Amino acid sequence: MKILEPIVVGGVRFKNRIMFPPLTTGYEDKDGNITAQSRAFYTRLAKGGVGYIVLGDVAPIRSFAPTPKLFDDSQIESFRLLAESVHLHGAKLGIQIFHPEYDCEALNKLFDNGQMGQVRTQLHHDMQFFINEVTEDALLKIIENMCECAIRAEKAGVDVIQIHGDRLVGALCSTKMNSRTDQFGGSLENRTRFALLLVHALKKAVPNMLLEYKFPVVTPERGKGGIDEIDAPQFAKWLEDAGIDMLHVAQANHTGNLADTIPPMGVQPYCFFVDIANTVKKAVSIPVSAVGRIIDPEMAEEVVQSNRADIIGLGRALLADPDWINKTAAGNACDIRRCISCNRGCTDNIQNRAFVACVLNAENGFEEERSITPAAIKKNIIVIGGGPAGLEAARVAAKKGHKVIMFEKEKKLGGQLNIADVPPRKREMHRAVQDLVHAVRKEDVAIHLGEPATIDRILSLKPNAVIIAVGAKSFAPSIPGIDGINVCDAWDVLSGERKVKGRVAVIGGGLVGCETAEYLAEQGCKIALIEKEATLANGISTTVLPTLLENYRTYGVEQYTGHKVLRIEKEVLICEDAEGKQIEILCDFVITALGSRSLAFDTESFIQNNIEVIKIGDCKEVADISHAIKTGYDAANAL
Repeated sequence: MKILEPIVVGGVRFKNRIMFPPLTTGYEDKDGNITAQSRAFYTRLAKGGVGYIVLGDVAPIRSFAPTPKLFDDSQIESFRLLAESVHLHGAKLGIQIFHPEYDCEALNKLFDNGQMGQVRTQLHHDMQFFINEVTEDALLKIIENMCECAIRAEKAGVDVIQIHGDRLVGALCSTKMNSRTDQFGGSLENRTRFALLLVHALKKAVPNMLLEYKFPVVTPERGKGGIDEIDAPQFAKWLEDAGIDMLHVAQANHTGNLADTIPPMGVQPYCFFVDIANTVKKAVSIPVSAVGRIIDPEMAEEVVQSNRADIIGLGRALLADPDWINKTAAGNACDIRRCISCNRGCTDNIQNRAFVACVLNAENGFEEERSITPAAIKKNIIVIGGGPAGLEAARVAAKKGHKVIMFEKEKKLGGQLNIADVPPRKREMHRAVQDLVHAVRKEDVAIHLGEPATIDRILSLKPNAVIIAVGAKSFAPSIPGIDGINVCDAWDVLSGERKVKGRVAVIGGGLVGCETAEYLAEQGCKIALIEKEATLANGISTTVLPTLLENYRTYGVEQYTGHKVLRIEKEVLICEDAEGKQIEILCDFVITALGSRSLAFDTESFIQNNIEVIKIGDCKEVADISHAIKTGYDAANAL
């Protein structure tokens, strides 16, 4: 495959055409040093075969932002250790130098003094006006700081300097954000002047290093901070002439919605930015990389074979499976754990000030702590329940060398994932089921479908340990009228067991309720969504929420927040609003989406027979797919 072939950039040989693009991970120390956690993460990617790794958002100055920093010589050592570690596995290392689009010095002083209210006020101001207020002298000083950062990176053994063409640099290039009237504003030449001055300065500061430019493009539909699509070919030529060795083409941001650059499932098509990368590639002779919902090797290979890009950026795909490249090279692409673009563990974590941790990959972010180790003593393991927790536990236990037998009372595996993939844009969730099932079958787990796990049957198999993964059931509180024939559960609707039509009231504005409301609205039902709390959609990704709410507007979904349900009658739902006023909502059907409760399983006989019992997933604690995968992994790996 061409994606596995070497490529030479500026005289430097990269072992293949797969890059890990710059992502904010949250793994670094507050002072910006590369931690052991960060080093373990990137080293794992290198072991998995990636040819080029870019460390995202490396600040050349002190900043309170939670990103890597390289503004002092004392920080060189941590970067050197990282470079040496990834080099051992044949990967090249780049650092993406960026400067925030705000006054870092002023904000640092406020932050140091604990004046957080003023920090937020100043930050809000700066994000709108800093690029227009910053002086020319200050801009030249920023270039000087970036060059000093690059020199430190070279001393650390880093191979590539990538200029972050978004943030301050991209904002200055932008027709939507830059309203300056000096030499850095107005015409295309002026708006790109800072970027080109930076390139020339870096060429002088680190003449022996490769220079890459992250090339954010503002399309008519999305983005603000970057180069307009119409001007992209010209700017790309100028960058090449200035000495840039390669371009990394991506969607521009600054809209406040990370779905623009990291789109969740169903919001953007696969390879959604490849054609724009191709337009840029046609304008230059240097290599161009493309990124954006490229999931599997077939997609990546088609992009390179069609000459629309030279290098493929895999971000979330490598979080889900860091062995993506090695599996592809070995002819085992079918074994890849494919990203589902849920954004729950990666993008959402960063926005919530946590570190990146993929919901499908328990090891992601925990590379130092989690790895599957061979079992010292081979055991007989029974797994009861074939949802995501049970499947992951069975996979890990079998991979350790145990003999594993799984019981699932239904006639198919996947548990709640089989209804989670029903709402709009959620079909990609089915990949998780496919890959989990494939993994347990590959490990020769004996699977009994449509067979309840009775106590006698389990005891007859003489297990050393039983893993309970029976999940949860939906919960219906005691509301007058809840047993009416016009009332049903959201799970039954999503599974297809119950059909509804006409006017439908959905009680519960959490994840399941919101998605069920959207699902039925799309089918033509007139929806009223009732939630007792003041806000809807707790638990829904912030990158998904804008699309969901837009669909609510399109389909006319009525939203009743702060409303308590009093009773359900034949054709009406009686509620009480926040002020105590009774509200009548006309409806033909009522759907409950009020949460779930762990299912119980009698384990007393196992305990009496000295059989180890471990509960995982929702039957241990009702949570989400990340909890299911991690508890399944940890329970099995401890055996």
